[in-house]
Amino acid sequence: QVQLVESGGGLVQAGGSLRLSCAADGRAFSNYAMGWFRQGPGKEREWVASIGWSGELTYYAEFVKGRFTISRDNSKNTVSLQMTSLKPEDTAVYYCAAGVVATARESDFGSWGQGTQVTVSS
Repeated sequence: QVQLVESGGGLVQAGGSLRLSCAADGRAFSNYAMGWFRQGPGKEREWVASIGWSGELTYYAEFVKGRFTISRDNSKNTVSLQMTSLKPEDTAVYYCAAGVVATARESDFGSWGQGTQVTVSS
């Protein structure tokens, strides 16, 4: 298990940008695939994006393609989610997760952060 702490959430107007970060406690961080998930009010948690251990492979949910970018810095044990052109429907608690493979399945991720709130006003 790896400990994860998200930061960077907040309130932003529609069309604006935010950058979320997730810091890991350094336990072989570069061995993990990383993912971002979100849970909007009254909704199930859903996958947003994933990145492989080296950072070369990235995957995105259709609803964020072209707007969000996932990246990682293995020297700093961090993974980030750059969010642009935000919409009110992007309002959610955003979670980062660590797992063995970069997929869209929650069950493939064994370590989770506490989440950070993103609120997009119209």
